[in-house]
Amino acid sequence: MIKAVLIDDEPLARSIVAEYLENYPQVTIVAECNDGFEGVKAIMQHQPDIVFLDIQMPKINGFEMLEIIDHPPSVIFTTAFDEYAIRAFEQHAVDYLLKPITRARFDRAMGKFLDMRQADAGKENTRRLIDHINDAPGKLERIVVKTGTKIKIIPVTSVIYIEADDDYVKIHTDEGTFLKNKTMASFEQLLDPRHFVRIHRSFIVKLDHIARLEPHEKDSYTAVLSNGQTASVSKNGYTRLKQLLGM
Repeated sequence: MIKAVLIDDEPLARSIVAEYLENYPQVTIVAECNDGFEGVKAIMQHQPDIVFLDIQMPKINGFEMLEIIDHPPSVIFTTAFDEYAIRAFEQHAVDYLLKPITRARFDRAMGKFLDMRQADAGKENTRRLIDHINDAPGKLERIVVKTGTKIKIIPVTSVIYIEADDDYVKIHTDEGTFLKNKTMASFEQLLDPRHFVRIHRSFIVKLDHIARLEPHEKDSYTAVLSNGQTASVSKNGYTRLKQLLGM
């Protein structure tokens, strides 16, 4: 039996997907969710094989929801995004359905999912999608993390600095420190370069939280931050800082 979860803030959209799934007796809908918070709980509880997921939802969007799931299932997006906006995700073989969804298009997406399931490729495709979400245009305005069973939304304006920590990063804020399974390179790409700078392979800092720079070793410095913490500054990082600060 294939377990499915429907996540969409539009009840009509969920009902259409549920109706189309009646033609697939091997699929059981184990949960319907109104938003990403409910979706995370349902996925953790039911461990579904397939999720029908809207992108634009209140609280957290579909992409943010996927990022905080430890073992994401296969995903078929059900979205009002136009084809141009979603084209970047086609190459990762995660299918999408543009609203209003027709039965013929739904059946093609299901056929694709069932073929991938046979090849055990769907979940890996979802992982590749998450890794490439940063290809989407626009600068990061908030960071969504999971702390235990709770979901925390961190405004980028509250970030002091970001620190590498093995496969994770530590996000240091005025409310505390949070872990996220993401790369430093992805944060460097998404954070606004007018406000954040990578000063070292292990540190990205917000410019207005740098209190002062102190010499450390030859061609390197230490940045003292507004919260009293320190961060190493490499030679290249110092060059970037001089340009941004007009030194």
